[in-house]
Amino acid sequence: MSSCFNVEKPEKPKNLITEDNMVNILVDMAIMSSAKGVNKSKIEKNGIVPDQYIYDKNNTDSLTFAESNAYYAYDIKKYDIIYNRVKDSLTTIREGYKEILEKEKAEKKIKDSIKNAKAKIEKGKNLNNKQLKSLNDTKLIPKKITD
Repeated sequence: MSSCFNVEKPEKPKNLITEDNMVNILVDMAIMSSAKGVNKSKIEKNGIVPDQYIYDKNNTDSLTFAESNAYYAYDIKKYDIIYNRVKDSLTTIREGYKEILEKEKAEKKIKDSIKNAKAKIEKGKNLNNKQLKSLNDTKLIPKKITD
């Protein structure tokens, strides 16, 4: 039974990818995997081959990655550390995008409010006094409108 689990430690590859670069590659792979699920046709239209793009971006190749991945995977504790760093990086990236999205929503809300206020002001220029008083009660229009 124990012979079934007797796995030899792989030799250290000549071109072992550093742990930092492994984290970068694995983060890129996770992001690309998500992107393929959402925009596969856009990726293909732009002539991007996802795996090759990641290897080129990180100055490596599939064999070097496979050998390095096997080497690190043998040591479960080390591999767990790498994957936790990947997870932390992805969380940081996601939080950064959430902040950007929140800022964009806030800016859109302000722009929409300004647009609505301007529309009410323009509308107010063509109203009689009773209608104008009703608009003034919304507090979006100054008390005096001048042309």
